[in-house]
Amino acid sequence: MSARVLEVSALRCERDDRELFSGFDLHLGVAQALQLRGPNGAGKTTLLRCIAGLHPDHDGDIRICGEPVSGAQLLFVGHRPGISGLLSAADNLRWHLDLSGWRGSYAVVSAALKRVGLAGYEDVPCQQMSAGQQRRVALARLALPTARVPLWLLDEPFTALDDAGTKLVCSLMADQLAAGGALLFATHQPAPDLPGLETRWIGVQT
Repeated sequence: MSARVLEVSALRCERDDRELFSGFDLHLGVAQALQLRGPNGAGKTTLLRCIAGLHPDHDGDIRICGEPVSGAQLLFVGHRPGISGLLSAADNLRWHLDLSGWRGSYAVVSAALKRVGLAGYEDVPCQQMSAGQQRRVALARLALPTARVPLWLLDEPFTALDDAGTKLVCSLMADQLAAGGALLFATHQPAPDLPGLETRWIGVQT
Protein backbone atom coordinates (compact mmCIF):
# COMPACT_ATOMS: atom_id res chain seq x y z
CA MET A 1 0.00 0.00 0.00
CA SER A 2 1.27 3.46 -0.93
CA ALA A 3 2.15 5.75 1.98
CA ARG A 4 -0.43 8.15 0.56
CA VAL A 5 -3.83 6.49 0.52
CA LEU A 6 -5.99 9.36 -0.75
CA GLU A 7 -5.00 12.32 -2.91
CA VAL A 8 -7.58 14.95 -3.87
CA SER A 9 -6.18 17.80 -5.95
CA ALA A 10 -7.83 20.99 -7.24
CA LEU A 11 -11.33 19.59 -6.81
CA ARG A 12 -14.17 21.82 -7.96
CA CYS A 13 -17.86 20.98 -7.74
CA GLU A 14 -21.16 22.78 -8.19
CA ARG A 15 -24.62 21.77 -7.06
CA ASP A 16 -27.82 23.55 -8.11
CA ASP A 17 -25.71 26.26 -9.81
CA ARG A 18 -23.89 26.94 -6.55
CA GLU A 19 -20.18 26.31 -6.16
CA LEU A 20 -19.55 24.10 -3.17
CA PHE A 21 -15.77 24.07 -3.33
CA SER A 22 -13.01 25.03 -5.72
CA GLY A 23 -9.29 24.32 -5.66
CA PHE A 24 -9.95 21.83 -2.86
CA ASP A 25 -7.00 19.65 -1.84
CA LEU A 26 -7.04 16.79 0.64
CA HIS A 27 -4.49 14.09 1.42
CA LEU A 28 -4.73 11.07 3.69
CA GLY A 29 -1.88 8.76 4.60
CA VAL A 30 -1.71 5.25 5.97
CA ALA A 31 -3.52 4.88 9.32
CA GLN A 32 -4.80 8.46 9.14
CA ALA A 33 -8.34 9.55 10.07
CA LEU A 34 -10.02 12.81 9.09
CA GLN A 35 -13.46 14.04 10.08
CA LEU A 36 -15.27 16.54 7.85
CA ARG A 37 -17.34 19.08 9.73
CA GLY A 38 -19.44 22.03 8.67
CA PRO A 39 -23.00 23.34 8.38
CA ASN A 40 -25.78 21.65 6.46
CA GLY A 41 -25.39 22.14 2.72
CA ALA A 42 -21.67 22.88 2.92
CA GLY A 43 -20.85 19.95 0.63
CA LYS A 44 -19.62 17.23 2.99
CA THR A 45 -21.78 14.50 1.48
CA THR A 46 -21.08 15.68 -2.06
CA LEU A 47 -17.34 15.56 -1.40
CA LEU A 48 -17.58 11.98 -0.14
CA ARG A 49 -19.65 11.00 -3.18
CA CYS A 50 -17.13 12.63 -5.51
CA ILE A 51 -14.32 10.61 -3.95
CA ALA A 52 -16.40 7.43 -4.10
CA GLY A 53 -17.06 7.96 -7.80
CA LEU A 54 -20.79 8.45 -7.24
CA HIS A 55 -20.86 12.13 -8.25
CA PRO A 56 -18.89 12.36 -11.51
CA ASP A 57 -19.84 15.97 -12.26
CA HIS A 58 -16.70 17.60 -10.88
CA ASP A 59 -13.29 18.86 -11.93
CA GLY A 60 -9.95 17.91 -10.40
CA ASP A 61 -8.04 14.74 -9.71
CA ILE A 62 -8.81 12.00 -7.19
CA ARG A 63 -6.50 9.05 -6.62
CA ILE A 64 -6.42 6.19 -4.14
CA CYS A 65 -3.02 4.61 -3.56
CA GLY A 66 -1.80 6.46 -6.63
CA GLU A 67 -4.44 4.98 -8.93
CA PRO A 68 -7.76 6.22 -10.35
CA VAL A 69 -10.70 5.49 -8.08
CA SER A 70 -12.25 2.03 -8.23
CA GLY A 71 -14.74 0.25 -6.03
CA ALA A 72 -12.12 -2.30 -5.01
CA GLN A 73 -10.13 0.39 -3.20
CA LEU A 74 -12.80 1.83 -0.95
CA LEU A 75 -15.89 1.18 1.13
CA PHE A 76 -18.62 3.83 1.18
CA VAL A 77 -21.46 3.85 3.73
CA GLY A 78 -23.87 6.68 3.08
CA HIS A 79 -26.08 8.72 5.37
CA ARG A 80 -29.07 6.53 4.48
CA PRO A 81 -28.80 2.94 5.71
CA GLY A 82 -28.92 1.48 2.20
CA ILE A 83 -30.66 -1.67 3.35
CA SER A 84 -33.90 -3.38 2.33
CA GLY A 85 -36.55 -3.44 5.02
CA LEU A 86 -38.04 -6.59 3.52
CA LEU A 87 -34.80 -8.54 3.93
CA SER A 88 -33.41 -9.86 7.18
CA ALA A 89 -30.26 -8.37 8.67
CA ALA A 90 -28.25 -11.39 7.50
CA ASP A 91 -29.69 -11.32 3.97
CA ASN A 92 -28.86 -7.61 3.64
CA LEU A 93 -25.22 -8.33 4.45
CA ARG A 94 -25.12 -11.35 2.16
CA TRP A 95 -26.41 -9.12 -0.64
CA HIS A 96 -23.49 -6.73 -0.13
CA LEU A 97 -21.08 -9.66 -0.11
CA ASP A 98 -22.57 -10.98 -3.36
CA LEU A 99 -22.09 -7.56 -4.99
CA SER A 100 -18.39 -7.81 -4.14
CA GLY A 101 -18.14 -11.32 -5.53
CA TRP A 102 -17.63 -12.78 -2.06
CA ARG A 103 -19.69 -15.87 -1.32
CA GLY A 104 -20.06 -15.36 2.39
CA SER A 105 -21.36 -17.96 4.77
CA TYR A 106 -24.01 -17.42 7.42
CA ALA A 107 -21.24 -17.56 10.02
CA VAL A 108 -19.47 -14.58 8.38
CA VAL A 109 -22.50 -12.32 8.43
CA SER A 110 -23.51 -13.54 11.88
CA ALA A 111 -20.09 -12.55 13.23
CA ALA A 112 -20.39 -9.10 11.66
CA LEU A 113 -23.81 -8.54 13.22
CA LYS A 114 -22.52 -9.72 16.59
CA ARG A 115 -19.70 -7.17 16.32
CA VAL A 116 -22.24 -4.33 16.07
CA GLY A 117 -24.40 -5.65 18.91
CA LEU A 118 -27.05 -7.45 16.85
CA ALA A 119 -26.43 -11.06 17.84
CA GLY A 120 -29.74 -12.88 17.65
CA TYR A 121 -31.18 -10.48 15.07
CA GLU A 122 -29.82 -12.30 12.02
CA ASP A 123 -33.22 -13.43 10.73
CA VAL A 124 -35.26 -10.39 11.78
CA PRO A 125 -36.63 -8.32 8.84
CA CYS A 126 -35.02 -4.90 8.98
CA GLN A 127 -38.40 -3.15 8.71
CA GLN A 128 -39.14 -4.48 12.21
CA MET A 129 -36.02 -2.85 13.65
CA SER A 130 -35.57 0.60 15.15
CA ALA A 131 -33.69 3.30 13.24
CA GLY A 132 -30.64 2.69 15.40
CA GLN A 133 -30.72 -1.04 14.76
CA GLN A 134 -31.07 -0.49 11.02
CA ARG A 135 -28.07 1.81 11.18
CA ARG A 136 -26.11 -0.94 12.93
CA VAL A 137 -27.01 -3.36 10.14
CA ALA A 138 -25.63 -0.89 7.60
CA LEU A 139 -22.46 -0.37 9.62
CA ALA A 140 -21.97 -4.11 10.06
CA ARG A 141 -20.53 -3.95 6.53
CA LEU A 142 -17.43 -2.51 8.23
CA ALA A 143 -16.96 -5.85 9.99
CA LEU A 144 -17.19 -7.99 6.84
CA PRO A 145 -14.11 -9.42 5.09
CA THR A 146 -14.82 -7.10 2.14
CA ALA A 147 -14.12 -4.10 4.40
CA ARG A 148 -10.38 -4.72 4.27
CA VAL A 149 -9.75 -1.98 1.70
CA PRO A 150 -7.40 1.03 1.82
CA LEU A 151 -10.07 3.71 2.32
CA TRP A 152 -13.34 4.02 4.22
CA LEU A 153 -15.76 6.84 3.39
CA LEU A 154 -18.53 7.22 5.97
CA ASP A 155 -21.33 9.79 5.88
CA GLU A 156 -22.70 10.59 9.34
CA PRO A 157 -21.78 7.17 10.81
CA PHE A 158 -23.11 8.04 14.28
CA THR A 159 -26.63 8.99 13.16
CA ALA A 160 -29.39 7.31 15.22
CA LEU A 161 -26.87 5.47 17.41
CA ASP A 162 -26.82 5.45 21.18
CA ASP A 163 -23.58 5.80 23.14
CA ALA A 164 -22.90 2.06 22.99
CA GLY A 165 -23.42 2.03 19.23
CA THR A 166 -21.08 4.98 18.80
CA LYS A 167 -18.38 3.16 20.75
CA LEU A 168 -18.85 0.05 18.60
CA VAL A 169 -18.40 2.07 15.41
CA CYS A 170 -15.33 3.78 16.82
CA SER A 171 -13.82 0.38 17.59
CA LEU A 172 -14.34 -0.64 13.96
CA MET A 173 -12.74 2.62 12.86
CA ALA A 174 -9.77 1.93 15.11
CA ASP A 175 -9.41 -1.52 13.51
CA GLN A 176 -9.26 0.09 10.07
CA LEU A 177 -6.48 2.41 11.19
CA ALA A 178 -4.58 -0.38 12.95
CA ALA A 179 -4.64 -2.36 9.69
CA GLY A 180 -3.01 0.57 7.87
CA GLY A 181 -6.14 1.84 6.18
CA ALA A 182 -7.37 5.43 6.04
CA LEU A 183 -10.68 6.87 7.14
CA LEU A 184 -12.64 9.92 5.97
CA PHE A 185 -16.03 10.64 7.49
CA ALA A 186 -18.53 13.47 7.69
CA THR A 187 -20.14 14.23 11.01
CA HIS A 188 -22.12 16.88 12.86
CA GLN A 189 -20.98 15.60 16.22
CA PRO A 190 -17.39 15.41 17.40
CA ALA A 191 -16.08 11.86 17.20
CA PRO A 192 -14.58 10.16 20.22
CA ASP A 193 -10.82 9.93 20.24
CA LEU A 194 -9.27 7.98 17.39
CA PRO A 195 -5.54 7.55 16.74
CA GLY A 196 -4.32 10.38 14.54
CA LEU A 197 -7.77 11.94 14.11
CA GLU A 198 -7.78 15.35 12.44
CA THR A 199 -10.61 17.74 11.54
CA ARG A 200 -11.28 19.58 8.30
CA TRP A 201 -13.98 22.23 8.22
CA ILE A 202 -16.03 22.83 5.08
CA GLY A 203 -18.01 26.05 4.84
CA VAL A 204 -18.33 28.46 7.74
CA GLN A 205 -17.21 27.04 11.08
CA THR A 206 -19.97 27.23 13.69
